[in-house]
Amino acid sequence: MPETSPSGRSFGRSFARAGPRMDARGAADHRRRLVEAARGVVVEIGAGYGATFEFYPSAVRTVLALEPDPTLRELARNAARNASVPVTMRAGVAESLPAADASVDVVVSSLVLCSVADQSVALAEVVRVLRPGGLLLFYEHVRSAHRVLAAAEDLVTPLWSRLAGGCHPNRDTVGGIAGAGFTVQGLERFGFSVLPGNPPLAHVLGVAAKD
Repeated sequence: MPETSPSGRSFGRSFARAGPRMDARGAADHRRRLVEAARGVVVEIGAGYGATFEFYPSAVRTVLALEPDPTLRELARNAARNASVPVTMRAGVAESLPAADASVDVVVSSLVLCSVADQSVALAEVVRVLRPGGLLLFYEHVRSAHRVLAAAEDLVTPLWSRLAGGCHPNRDTVGGIAGAGFTVQGLERFGFSVLPGNPPLAHVLGVAAKD
């Protein structure tokens, strides 16, 4: 999210408060499962407050974690000090990854591809930096498979995206990943209520390999 946007900064502070509650309801376990296949050189896009760092396995050599929001980035820097593997925090966005072509083994995306400004550009960057056969590990909330709910998501997206840091609840992220030059090797789809009183929304955990 843009650092200069007042609404973006406000969302960062809100997410820093709500995120740990979401983790306690099950998102922490989702993040743990997300990075089980991580190895070697990793880039994590939209690292938020660093909730994924503690779960990286020993097969990971180093993590470059990117986060555009200054509030979340500072929290992530603190989390990086206690991470299970070496983590370097930097300001950055998924649409412009500070990594050389074919230099990365794994890219991790945790609740990010719903909110990037241009998903196709972000995924093209992921393809660019991954080595042949490299993996995109993704945990995302996605467009509902139910027609009525999907129509409701279409209806609320313009307002919701302005209030929630650019989040688009109606994105077909799995389709976008497949269309960007990946082979989806594993996919789990499930409903998850992120906070008390919220309806279960469609989420996915997946592994995709660069073609």
